[in-house]
Amino acid sequence: QLQLVESGGGLVQPGGSLRLSCAASGYTLDNYVIGWFRQAPGKEREGVSCISDSDGSTNYADSVKGRFTISRDNAKNMAYLQMNRLKPEDTALYYCALGGRCAFRTDEYGAWGQGTQVTVSS
Repeated sequence: QLQLVESGGGLVQPGGSLRLSCAASGYTLDNYVIGWFRQAPGKEREGVSCISDSDGSTNYADSVKGRFTISRDNAKNMAYLQMNRLKPEDTALYYCALGGRCAFRTDEYGAWGQGTQVTVSS
């Protein structure tokens, strides 16, 4: 069964940290770009970060640069998003996705998880 499952979301105070995980089953992650996206209520889904399959190069949205770190463990078929110095505006449903190009267009990705909620609030 082809599936992506995100976990690690939760409620955290501003300035705190969370580590999101994305577990892939039925896919071989080596073959895919992995992207993290988020969607806040009433807003469009936006790209947060992506990591290439070829050389592990990464890309980050300006709003998270220096605070978030994307990584992948192909042997475990896992991807991660380490989020530090979280801000209330980071509150959103976070999705991982598999695609062919490290870009922030949602149509570059063909497989999506169901999302994990991140809420940053005091």
